[in-house]
Amino acid sequence: MNFGRDTCARLDSSDPLASVRARFILPEGTIYLDGNSLGPLPSAVHKTLSSVIQEEWGTDLISSWNRHDWIGLPRKVGEKIAALIGAAPGQVVACDSTSINVFKLLSAALKTQEGRKVILSTRENFPTDLYMAEGLSQLLGQGDCELRVVSANQVRENLDQDIAVLMLTHVDFRSGRVFDMEGLTRAAHEAGALTLWDLAHSAGAVPVSLDAHEADLAVGCGYKYLNGGPGAPAFLYVAERHQSTLQQPLAGWMGHANPFEFDTHYQPAPGIERFLCGTPSVLAMRALDTAMDIWADIDMQEVRNKSVELCELFIRLVENSETLGELRLASPRNPAVRGSQVSFAHPESYAIMQALIDAGVIGDFRDPDLMRFGFTPLYTRFVDVWDAVSILERIVGDGVFREARFRERLRVT
Repeated sequence: MNFGRDTCARLDSSDPLASVRARFILPEGTIYLDGNSLGPLPSAVHKTLSSVIQEEWGTDLISSWNRHDWIGLPRKVGEKIAALIGAAPGQVVACDSTSINVFKLLSAALKTQEGRKVILSTRENFPTDLYMAEGLSQLLGQGDCELRVVSANQVRENLDQDIAVLMLTHVDFRSGRVFDMEGLTRAAHEAGALTLWDLAHSAGAVPVSLDAHEADLAVGCGYKYLNGGPGAPAFLYVAERHQSTLQQPLAGWMGHANPFEFDTHYQPAPGIERFLCGTPSVLAMRALDTAMDIWADIDMQEVRNKSVELCELFIRLVENSETLGELRLASPRNPAVRGSQVSFAHPESYAIMQALIDAGVIGDFRDPDLMRFGFTPLYTRFVDVWDAVSILERIVGDGVFREARFRERLRVT
């Protein structure tokens, strides 16, 4: 490598986000490059959950729904997320899982698109989104719902009069490729279709402008770049102009206009809260609520600038290494169309990643041959990048990854 660690240390010393790292609990001796799958534990969340368990739940019991506003958490957390994804107040709510929210929004959108039945997506889309669309098609029947999948570069040419909803993941989970939200939303509208954007790898990673780009619908999760914890609540966005006309299919009591009147007839709540369903997990919601406070003084453009620098450094170090010559960049080279992750392909990617994890560098693997490295500017340092590549060189150069234990497939990769 021709880029010294001392240079990386100087970059860290002048990093405007350097102090944010102290807000997280990061294991000593670990380089964590998997925040695109699960964010680390914010130190404030540890304190919050102790208080919620001991005081709010343990002492105040059921009165906490009012005393500590448990009932308002989905809307409260949603507003915090809205600030990160370019949404004005009243359009985002935290609830359920990404999969369930995809089902709700696809169902609601199809019902309003009279004469159109096709959900258009890509083969590269995150599988759960495609699974939910397939399930909806099976439930409604091909006459009322059809999923059409095309290659990522064929989206525009397939936007015809049959398309009801264009469903895309903004940042591709394998390669990190970023779709043109503004241009594709405009193209979908010109074809008479609505858009549903999955922001799982966007929210907290790249600047997002849902309102400015006139997006219709969006979903995302709380456990990746938002650091809400494993299985954290997801979120959904419905543009204000659609809220009164969309009828979500899971008419649960939390989405009722007056849930505590216990009316036997469903009446949807006004605004975004009609997209709620059942009782939220308060512990999970309070964890995400506290994790979102980290973003209160963060400039997303600074996050993006550092993200690009970290990714560019990683790519440069890998590609300038003779030892790592067999690794092939599988992410876009142009940072303008790349999210906050870098993927490299290698025939032995799984074993190499397992050896890396064993050595304290945590990334992950995606079939068939990709090593993914997530660069989270809130806590990833430039020296972490340099050290990670140095360890990667040793593992590949010494052939450590060929040990049998690194080839044993685990259930979670």
